[in-house]
Amino acid sequence: MRDLYEILGVSKNASDSEIKKAYRKLAMKYHPDKNPGDKEAEQKFKEAAEAYSILSDPAKRSQYDQFGHAGVGLGDSPGAGFGGFHMSMEDIFSQFGDIFGGHNPFEEIFGGGRSRGRSRRSARKARDLRVTLKLSYKEILHGTEKQVRIKRNEACSACHGSGARPGSSPVRCRHCGGSGQVRQVSQSFFGQSIVVSDCPVCQGSGEMIEHPCPTCRGTGVERKSATIKIKVPKGVQAGNYMTLEGQGNQGGNGVIPGDLIVIFDEENHPYFSRVDADIFLEAQISFVQAALGGEITIPTVDGQASLKIPAGIQSGQILRLRGKGLPRLHGRGVGDQMVRIQVVTPKSLSRKQKELLEAFLRESKDAGPTFTKFEP
Repeated sequence: MRDLYEILGVSKNASDSEIKKAYRKLAMKYHPDKNPGDKEAEQKFKEAAEAYSILSDPAKRSQYDQFGHAGVGLGDSPGAGFGGFHMSMEDIFSQFGDIFGGHNPFEEIFGGGRSRGRSRRSARKARDLRVTLKLSYKEILHGTEKQVRIKRNEACSACHGSGARPGSSPVRCRHCGGSGQVRQVSQSFFGQSIVVSDCPVCQGSGEMIEHPCPTCRGTGVERKSATIKIKVPKGVQAGNYMTLEGQGNQGGNGVIPGDLIVIFDEENHPYFSRVDADIFLEAQISFVQAALGGEITIPTVDGQASLKIPAGIQSGQILRLRGKGLPRLHGRGVGDQMVRIQVVTPKSLSRKQKELLEAFLRESKDAGPTFTKFEP
């Protein structure tokens, strides 16, 4: 699957204006009206539109930069990604107003075409849902697939989302005549102006319900439980999030489904802590081990590992196990495990141990205590 920045021909730190300029150029080059019957050109036109729709949105661009295609729903799921292109031509042409200054140049060049036939109704979107997903370090290390159970609005089982009583149908809105919009003409010093807004009666749908469904009371939705599969990439951190498009609340009467926003969190661990991709652990060793050195076995996020203790190590020193941390997102390397050594002095000794230590003290060449400045 191609990189979105590569599709538009821009760098990953491209500005918004550079992204818009690149898309405008590709849209003009591969527009279906300019290339009738050319399937390859149409596919490139769609890819460019998909890339622009994500990279022009700051939130979606941030998710793509963090998680790649999976973060914006371009993956293996049905209907997602360029293999199962999920932007309709109507969605694509709706972007042209922004790109070409409020009009579609192909309406003028090619006599209207598709754009003039589009519905001018404003599409409403159902509310998004948010869920927090806690992960263990093991799951973050390898990536995982989790299931979350949510409650959301779904299409009414009786009226199938229409909001009308079974056996009846919505009728054309009498207030707007089915257009979904109303126009208000006002006169000012500068001349006449027309303000277009959604119809206040049908909320832009163009339809009215005369006989509401008794099951959903005309809303078109019911509250139901749903189980959603979430593919968690390696290396996520607490606070990272992923948006699953269309998996939030569903809507009736042509309302666009909301999104499910999955916010990742980390399970508390009894002795590991984390900073970025590095794992931190404190190991307590005896003063004999500290003096003589050797090897000890310590836990890591992926099982046991051997750690070499240099002779004469002091409390507070930190040893590094390279590559024993967590992966970084998008395969940008692996962190390390940092082990802080804590030398433990015994509080009680057997007679034999005491004799040995007294003999060691007599043989020691230490001149006694030394002193340094202490800042309270």
